[in-house]
Amino acid sequence: MPTNVNDNIQELSPAQRKKVEVRAAQLIAEEMTLRQLRQARMLTQVRMAQALGNTQDSVSRLERRSDLLLSTLRKTVEAVGGNRRCPLFRTPHDFDPARMAAASRAGAGSNLAYACK
Repeated sequence: MPTNVNDNIQELSPAQRKKVEVRAAQLIAEEMTLRQLRQARMLTQVRMAQALGNTQDSVSRLERRSDLLLSTLRKTVEAVGGNRRCPLFRTPHDFDPARMAAASRAGAGSNLAYACK
């Protein structure tokens, strides 16, 4: 019989459940929406749409979605210059607006190693 994460959490001790809750809160605080990611890269929806080969309207709808395929997420991150080996930034504290602006001006397909701390 399948189990879900809530079943597993209920089997933990109170101390372990607290650690899970604290870590979940940390991860939620670090989360960025696709809109925030696009804006951090100083891209318009039109420019993002061009990079994705879509329309501005499709980018707007994508940013409002609460669920998406991993392949869609990968394409979106790549369109703003990220990849699996060089994240755009590891945590919100690593974000350097000046470097991100320079990377954005260099173009979505450019090497962004200098934008990562």
